[in-house]
Amino acid sequence: MEEELTLVGYWSSPFVLRARFALNLKGLPYAYVEEVGLFDGKSPLLLASNPVHKRVPVLIHNGKPVPESQLIVQYLDEAFPASSPRLLPRNPHERAVARFWASYVDGELLSAWLPVYGGRTGEERAEAAGRVGAALETLERAFGECSKGKGFFGGDTVGLVDVVLGGFVGWLHTSEAMCGVRLLDAAATPLLAAWAKRFRALDGVKEVMPDAQRLLEYNLMRRARLGLPPTSPPPSHHQ
Repeated sequence: MEEELTLVGYWSSPFVLRARFALNLKGLPYAYVEEVGLFDGKSPLLLASNPVHKRVPVLIHNGKPVPESQLIVQYLDEAFPASSPRLLPRNPHERAVARFWASYVDGELLSAWLPVYGGRTGEERAEAAGRVGAALETLERAFGECSKGKGFFGGDTVGLVDVVLGGFVGWLHTSEAMCGVRLLDAAATPLLAAWAKRFRALDGVKEVMPDAQRLLEYNLMRRARLGLPPTSPPPSHHQ
């Protein structure tokens, strides 16, 4: 039976990007359905396929929905075991370690990053960026351990943590414009800065990775529609 894959998403979502990266890197053909805009309501397809959380991404495989980005990435590895690269290690301990660091990204890094994206003042956003920087320093050390001196968290090829963290790469590059603090800085986290450059250059990633200017313009529009002040970082925080 021919596999039918449809991904419901929104271009700027780091979580949708994870799913697109995984599908593209594994060479799986799929239909991509762009969800309606932030302020225009939610489509019937999204509401029907993810009635609990009502948010993107949702993968629909042969008519059956799979919500949530990390679940989608791991599902694709299990549902299509012959498709390379394998994103989860075969070794149980290494697989647990990968899941731990993927969880760290959605716990520590995401919670620190949200105020950079949505904070009301430049000071609030710059303070949050400092917390993001601390989380990235921890991930810098994790990269050294997980990569075993190779190019990716997964070693020679991309793995779960690469895809999960990779969803944030475009947004992390907008940090200087949003709050005056440069993240993924080669001076502070040289391994991650080099990794991000390698990751975004991959076939399957570069085609869908949004550029920082487009993300910045989107966030300015979003803030205006929500009644938040524009992002104008205090001069003292510029680097």
